[in-house]
This record gives sequence, structure tokens and C-alpha cells, in this order.
Amino acid sequence: MIDWKSFYDKYYSDNRPLYDLLSVHSTHVADKALSIADAHPELGLDRDFLLEASMLHDIGIFRTDAAGIHCFGDLPYICHGIAGAEILRQAGLERHALVCERHTGAGIALDEIIARELPLPHRDMRPVSQEEIVVCFADKFFSKTRPDEEKSVEGAEKSLFKFGQEGIDRFRLWCSLYL
Repeated sequence: MIDWKSFYDKYYSDNRPLYDLLSVHSTHVADKALSIADAHPELGLDRDFLLEASMLHDIGIFRTDAAGIHCFGDLPYICHGIAGAEILRQAGLERHALVCERHTGAGIALDEIIARELPLPHRDMRPVSQEEIVVCFADKFFSKTRPDEEKSVEGAEKSLFKFGQEGIDRFRLWCSLYL
């Protein structure tokens, strides 16, 4: 089992409000992902990995500029997944890194990255494995601005509008599979 707390301690010990926010948000995502795994044993989801990936999916937020959630880095917030993936790759956690870089929105397709001139690497960043999808899906129900409130399906869907119709369609498919 990966010690996700050691990552929090390493990167967030000097910013307690952000440490606490990350911990609360990620715990909610983990609980939702694990409840999906419990409700769908036929998927054979790796529960240990779901927990670890949920707790680490936002590990890169401290590198972004989002003062409203105590982030004082220099990257645009949309880059938090890539920033986290770099951290986890350096630690030899490739599978976890893929969750980081593929969880933004409902995943972001290469053509959308190019068309919208997003500050992201030019590669497809949609979740692929069932575990990547479940963490991405669970994450849509929790924001960092209201960390203790679970969004409704409609609220989660509304937060995806800025990512385009393809992401909304993917989210709706996931709703039909997991809820």
C-alpha cells in the first residue's frame, strides 16, 4: 500500500489550510470511488489502488495559482493533473500518475487540447482503465471550494460545461454505468 500521507507531508507541510483541504477533498473522492467499487463487484476494481489514486489524484494542486483554495504556485489550475503526474512519476508511480493527468474534467481529448489551446501536453488525457474512470467520475461530485458538500448529478454535470459536450456525454455514460 502506498503511503499517500508521506506525499502530503512532503509537499503540503508548510501550507496547513491546503493540506487539510486536499485531505478532505481526496477522502470524499476515495469514499465515493470505493462505494462504486462495492456496488459493482462485477467490475473487479482494485480497491487498494482506488484508495491510493483517490488520495493522490490532486497532489499537484500546490503548484497552481488558485488563491481561493490556498494554492500559490505559478501554473494555471488546469495543469494540476500534469504537475501531480510529474511528482508521482518521479516516485515511480506511473499508474497513479496516469490518474492525475487524466482526471481533469471528464478527461480531455487531444483534439480539444489543441483546439482550445490549453496549456497541456499534446496527448489524449481521457481516463482509460476502469480505476482511472471511477476516480475521475467520483471527483466530479466534490469541489474544493465547498469541500464537504456532495454535488448532485446535475451540479457535477454543470461543472463540466466549460470542458465541452464530449465530457458531458462521457459523464452521462458513467452515470448510467455507476449510479
